[in-house]
Amino acid sequence: MIIPGVIAVVKIWFRRLPEWMIEKLGDNTFLILASIVVGIISALAAVVLKIFVRFMHGVPDYFLKINHTPFLYLLFPLVGILLTVLFVQLFLKGNLERGLGSIIFSILRKSSYVDRSKTYTPIITSGITVGLGGSAGLEAPIVASASAIGANIAQALRLGYKERTLLLACGAASGIAAIFNSPIAGVIFAVEVLLIDLSVPLFIPLLISTATATILSKLLYSGQLFFLITTEWFLPALPYYILLGILCGFVSVYMTRTTLQIEGWFDARKQTWTKALLGGLALSLMIFLFPPLYGEGYTTITSLLNGSYQDIVTESFLFSWAESPWVLIAFGGTIILIKVIATSFTLGAGGNGGIFAPSLFTGAMTGFTLSFALNTLGMTRLQVSNFVAVGMAGIMAGVVHAPLTAIFLIAEITGGYMLFVPLMIVAAISFFISRYFEPYSIYTKNLTNKGYLMADSKDKNILNQLRLDDMIETGFVALKAHDNLGTLINAFTESQRNIFPVVDDNNLFIGVVHLAEVKKLMFRTELYNEVTIFELTNKEIMTLDVTEDVASALMKFENSDLWNIPVVDKGKYIGFISRSNMLSYYRKILKKSATLF
Repeated sequence: MIIPGVIAVVKIWFRRLPEWMIEKLGDNTFLILASIVVGIISALAAVVLKIFVRFMHGVPDYFLKINHTPFLYLLFPLVGILLTVLFVQLFLKGNLERGLGSIIFSILRKSSYVDRSKTYTPIITSGITVGLGGSAGLEAPIVASASAIGANIAQALRLGYKERTLLLACGAASGIAAIFNSPIAGVIFAVEVLLIDLSVPLFIPLLISTATATILSKLLYSGQLFFLITTEWFLPALPYYILLGILCGFVSVYMTRTTLQIEGWFDARKQTWTKALLGGLALSLMIFLFPPLYGEGYTTITSLLNGSYQDIVTESFLFSWAESPWVLIAFGGTIILIKVIATSFTLGAGGNGGIFAPSLFTGAMTGFTLSFALNTLGMTRLQVSNFVAVGMAGIMAGVVHAPLTAIFLIAEITGGYMLFVPLMIVAAISFFISRYFEPYSIYTKNLTNKGYLMADSKDKNILNQLRLDDMIETGFVALKAHDNLGTLINAFTESQRNIFPVVDDNNLFIGVVHLAEVKKLMFRTELYNEVTIFELTNKEIMTLDVTEDVASALMKFENSDLWNIPVVDKGKYIGFISRSNMLSYYRKILKKSATLF
């Protein structure tokens, strides 16, 4: 009896602790402390993912030492996808939400609540997929995991929507900061990609959280991702940077459309294991022909930055022509087109990962291929490493629609601060071209197609946060069609409403009776047993299905003079939606969406 009592006391104390701390420290100080906790745990999650992936990378090497059959190496991407699918089927009931779309959806439609399982499942699934050679990135999974960490810490502390959204953003920013050792890019990413309202006080917890994550990540898993030795860029190269920006813009559009089309094709197929097997085999074939497609591709980027251009073909079937510059150019141009296909097959077949690293990889190859080709033609003498770095920013800006994140991320992870002007030019041009042809980023296009997000319309996005079933009013007295007028009189005395839904014996909706339309009969007692409710029912009444969204409900209100519309589920009566109730909920969401702090 003592132990359960102690546990109960501890639970009560833990529930009251946040309130006590807020009272003693104040709201802002408490949130800053909470953001530090989010930063620490997010950094630990990123470090765990790095270690896990490093371990998984060693598995093929171990088997290669035992078997001495290099071709077995090519089967590991397939094995990684199959193992990921197996994990998803056994532990996630076949439901794996990839990328940042689900996090954005949580902000827009679930009041920033994120499933607790997402704090660790992206780490496990992406670690298996990418660790064994899947052609995808780790950044989106760690951002999803860290966002879930922030949201769940806020939920455990019993914080409100505003604070929960802030800590979710702190988690996302900390995830980027820890994985790249790039705190500034992490903060900007949270603001650009996760649709967080921009305000000066908002940056305080974000900065502290990302700084904490960066420090801890460096202490536990130090190392610069890339090294770029550059002292300056030359003004005569400006036209070629503009050309690179244009090229990156069109490549970004190609990547976005190809990714969504291939993943859509896979989603339409329901045979889980068939998809995994065929997709994995196709991926292995692509990696056999183009070895740089293996894994994230950061090793290839490092080779390009270091000037070791022949390394990209040394393990391919073209290794004997590695000295030919035109072979390198053709090989690089082909990889630009194929990388996104390999990534889409990795994810569509059932693996987990993100588009972040593939964007950087494709950008590096784009910058290399363009500059190396121009140099080979003798048209100019460009510093190829600069174009490799700037190309990464160009593709990322176009695909993710986050130009500021791209600029600061590349400057931080390469040390290429001298390239700020080319970075701004290329990222801006690529972003505007990509946005012209694809108004939505790769993370938000599916949400937009489903009606969850509308770009450049804050009012519509607030409406999309409303849920129809949250606004249904059930305090109406339902009448049976075979009831008589006397039943209506009795219902009137019990109800505060002047409208009555009419249903049959199976609760199927028939229509409504408006009290104003039958008030002339109310004092004719001789009709109480003679007139049926069915005779008094208005059967030509507009209804809303419970599966419809708020935008549909709003349109029906605008196209009619109704103040209340009945809601049905497969024809059965549920309740009513009223104009006034919808306005009330809209104002609540508008308050939630106000600037934090």
